[in-house]
Amino acid sequence: MIKKESRNSLRQIRHKRIRKNISGTSVLPRLNVFRSNNEIYAQVIDDEKGVTLVSSSSRSLKLENGGNIAAAQKVGKDIAEKCKKAKINKVVFDRGGYLYHGRVSALADAAREAGLEI
Repeated sequence: MIKKESRNSLRQIRHKRIRKNISGTSVLPRLNVFRSNNEIYAQVIDDEKGVTLVSSSSRSLKLENGGNIAAAQKVGKDIAEKCKKAKINKVVFDRGGYLYHGRVSALADAAREAGLEI
């Protein structure tokens, strides 16, 4: 009997493949995105130290609907503002195995507009 792979397990395989080439440093940290059906989360990570430097999510912003493009834009703007306060100007974008489309691209575009270099 053939076991069918779930959508999330396939995404995790793609994310591992991406992470072989992308890692965050203290000079150039990694902006990681995770999205669920109801929320979207973003973290800026220094992989050398294994530390999350800055994080933001639709849940922490207490948005009414965190699973849409408008919420992703607010999270992107918030993460860029927090990065500026932490004196982080440039990051490497990690799409987390998701397509660079919809909420993921909206978050990245909003972060760019708020002054974060990706």
